[in-house]
Amino acid sequence: MQNFQKISRCLISVSDKTNIVELAKFLASQGVELISTGGTRKLLADQKIPVKDISDFTGFPEMMDGRVKTLHPKVHGGLLAVLDNAEHVAAAKEHKIESIDLLVINLYPFVETVAKTSDEEEIIENIDIGGPAMVRSASKNFAYKTVITSVDQYENLIAEMRNNSGATSFEFRKNAAAQAFRNIADYDVAISNWFNDYVTLSLSKGDQPSMQSCFDKLSMTVHGTLKQSLRYGENSHQKAALYATTDSGIVGAKQLQGKELSYNNLNDSDAAYNLVLEFEKPACAIIKHANPCGTAIGENLLEAYTRALSSDSKSAFGGIVALNGKIDEALATELAKMFFEVIIAKEISEEAKLILAAKKNLRVLLADFKKSTQTQIKSVSGGFLIQDLDQKTISKSDLKLVSKKSVSDAEIEQLIFAMSVCKHVKSNAITVVQNFQTTGVGAGQMNRVDACEIACKKSLEFKEGEKFLASDAFFPFADNIEIAASYNIKAIVAPGGSMRDEEVIAKADEKGIALYFTETRHFKH
Repeated sequence: MQNFQKISRCLISVSDKTNIVELAKFLASQGVELISTGGTRKLLADQKIPVKDISDFTGFPEMMDGRVKTLHPKVHGGLLAVLDNAEHVAAAKEHKIESIDLLVINLYPFVETVAKTSDEEEIIENIDIGGPAMVRSASKNFAYKTVITSVDQYENLIAEMRNNSGATSFEFRKNAAAQAFRNIADYDVAISNWFNDYVTLSLSKGDQPSMQSCFDKLSMTVHGTLKQSLRYGENSHQKAALYATTDSGIVGAKQLQGKELSYNNLNDSDAAYNLVLEFEKPACAIIKHANPCGTAIGENLLEAYTRALSSDSKSAFGGIVALNGKIDEALATELAKMFFEVIIAKEISEEAKLILAAKKNLRVLLADFKKSTQTQIKSVSGGFLIQDLDQKTISKSDLKLVSKKSVSDAEIEQLIFAMSVCKHVKSNAITVVQNFQTTGVGAGQMNRVDACEIACKKSLEFKEGEKFLASDAFFPFADNIEIAASYNIKAIVAPGGSMRDEEVIAKADEKGIALYFTETRHFKH
């Protein structure tokens, strides 16, 4: 094997014909013989570029609506032959197989077809067979062959050949092969996922796939594209990167200003984003270390922000702010008074942009604020866990009165608000709210008593408004009710299901607290 391999013959087979004429003209100017297929051959011929049809090269016609055209020994032999292997060279000579030094290819637009249509026949026809086979052949033989699978590589190929008198270096070919195999892997994953979804829908009853049909598969493929290499992970000694599976959510947010987002910024921003998605009214969530230190709704965003900040302004310092509406000049002025790492909003006015631009390190993101249908993936040693996102919408119908005392419909809305926040707090989790504002959060405690004590104690700083408490899971003992009563909690919402539910209910009746049970718990680990 020589380091540099001269390009004398090239096979071009592209679905996306962007810049292919310019590349073909360059190759022809270098004396490279061009072979091509179907529409690409016609395009090049119309541009007066010398090009041989693939059927003339193989001596075999295209057939079956083009399904069979490059699946031929003269193509794969030309790509796979090891040029310094005497047996390979002899076999090629005997069977009149000519070497193909360069493959320029992109595949049928399967992903794009799925995105634009549900026509099964059209989707299946856009599953490329010959293309991936040729890519594999050329890539496997990268020691001698060059494979180009992206329009973005054309300029680099031209520069490489110009710098090396029409040849490519070993390192260039190896890198191109690596990208080619990545492209094939992405392509195969997209096809596999489409078939998995198709099978899921076939197994499900009605329009919604069952939980079993969604997850009881022989294999699960996770596919993402690198969006950003990060300086480090949670800590400086950990390597990290951001991969995108869609262009929505925090990953798809547009960054208007500020430093590059860090691993922790992204993690906390996602938590803030998902929390404000709970609310239709103007809402603000301030996140610190993935937990909400302040959440509120209001008549407008400025009111929501002011109340969320007052929930725990000390913890909010250096936090992440999410707002489910437009930042105007007045709101930006208030935001600029506090040190935040990231601010996420739906929109921002030009005046507000100028105000926040003065804080050069502040990251400002605009996001789409749409609930995701994605599954949630978490790595564990040796594999990963997968589940649906907890997107249970809490409503009045979910609350069952189990105590003698009740509260008004307006006060039930306070309980719903408390639980909507609680589901985004690390377990064990307790939230206390007053006037649709968090006034106490007990997060991530090893026992529920400590979480309850922390949340209730923090609420002492707020004198106005009656207190409502939510728990993300059932109370195992009545001691939590004792604590709540000592802090004048008026009503509580929590999942039922404890062996001691009757004791818990009896204690609520004894203390004169309204207690509502739900059937759904909201653990968040």
